[in-house]
Amino acid sequence: MRDITTNNELMATIALAALQDVEDPEIGLNIVDLGLIYQLDFDEQEKKIYCTMTLTTQFCPMGGSIRANCRHRLENAFPGFEIIVALQFHPPWNASRISAEGRKFLEG
Repeated sequence: MRDITTNNELMATIALAALQDVEDPEIGLNIVDLGLIYQLDFDEQEKKIYCTMTLTTQFCPMGGSIRANCRHRLENAFPGFEIIVALQFHPPWNASRISAEGRKFLEG
């Protein structure tokens, strides 16, 4: 599963499918193919999902919107779960994290 750390592969697959609908509006590519998701952890007993992500730059003007959309999509995919979305900038994002599908989109 790409460069994403998780404690539950099945739930992470579902989460990533939901996050495919969240785009970076400046680039037009979804945050999964951009490689912005670093980690997805699931606490089924406490009904919490921890999503660690980054942005293409620390000063991304759309960062708040992207983060809110991420939370919203995960809430829809996992009703009743509390969603915690944390930003992390270490390691910093770079273009090598873009998926093959994302590269095709950007080249097209």
